Amino acid sequence: MKKVAVLLANGFEEIEALTVVDVLRRANIYCDTVSIAEEMVVGAHKIPVKADKLLTDDIDNYDMIVCPGGLPGAKYLSENSKVLETIRKFDKMDNKYIAAICASPAMVLTSAGIEKDRYLTSYPGEDFEKLLEDSNYVDELVVVDGNLITSRGPATTLLFAYKLVDILGGNSNSLKDGMLWSMVEEEKE
Repeated sequence: MKKVAVLLANGFEEIEALTVVDVLRRANIYCDTVSIAEEMVVGAHKIPVKADKLLTDDIDNYDMIVCPGGLPGAKYLSENSKVLETIRKFDKMDNKYIAAICASPAMVLTSAGIEKDRYLTSYPGEDFEKLLEDSNYVDELVVVDGNLITSRGPATTLLFAYKLVDILGGNSNSLKDGMLWSMVEEEKE
């Protein structure tokens, strides 16, 4: 069974972190919230969350790590040596994935030094896009480049989570139906 760690730091974007956890668990994919500091973590909009685990050496046992955005959460992730070490390690390993959304592609992935010449996206805006000047920035909702999956922000979180399900061997189509995503798709037409 595939295992996912959604990393939490104070100031994380609640929608991006908790929607990913919810969707992955609906898909029967093992998913833990993993705090980089204390067990209780407070999101960017002051919602407290009790993490399942604390960041330790067993992070290597996961198949995917997910870095939600939000400020200052993404900044704290980008400054954590264990987070950066894990991202670098996962990037060099087969069958390990790194997922980042919102501010995290620009802040965390560049701090880890894995963005160079990679296709990715992030929260729009000059401040974030400037951090990604060594990458192949793509103006799309979800971008996959090998083992790296990135997305734009809160509004794209469901698409991001569905893509993670598919990459991990699940079937997002049945989830989309059950979660009424098909109604959203029909509305757009």
